Amino acid sequence: MAHLCSAHGVSQRRACDVLQVDRSTVRYQSKRPDDAELREAIKAVARERRRFGYRRIQVMLQRQGIFMNHKKLRRIYAEEKLQVRCRGGRKRALGTRRPMGVPDAANQRWSLDFVSDAFTDGRRFRILTVVDDFTRENVALIAFICLQFLLHCYDLFAGETSLYFSSF
Repeated sequence: MAHLCSAHGVSQRRACDVLQVDRSTVRYQSKRPDDAELREAIKAVARERRRFGYRRIQVMLQRQGIFMNHKKLRRIYAEEKLQVRCRGGRKRALGTRRPMGVPDAANQRWSLDFVSDAFTDGRRFRILTVVDDFTRENVALIAFICLQFLLHCYDLFAGETSLYFSSF
């Protein structure tokens, strides 16, 4: 607006009429106080607690004795670009996987799998199934209720044989 007035030698009223702008918008002076101390306090909490959003930061500031309107806090939070970033999705395998070789004889490779179910009283149980990959016959079915029994079974199988285990 100032450029138009000085370059063409017209008044502010005439320049506002030409541009169809209200004079009050040109003359407006902001009365908003300086938020430098608040901004620094918000940034300090955000640096300390990286996963906190603006609501949790407001609680932390209130504990420090700094009270402000949640709308003002959110405005400053957004202006400082402190938004919490979304976490990445599921990690996927990179590259192509090498296919597993086919066993040449029985007892070269076994596969393990778990089957689970529940009793009528609600207690859950699991069955460890062991299958020979060459003959496709069931080597063992081990039922258990607690996890420690599973660890005992794994030690049993790993101790008695030097087989390569793979899971389904």
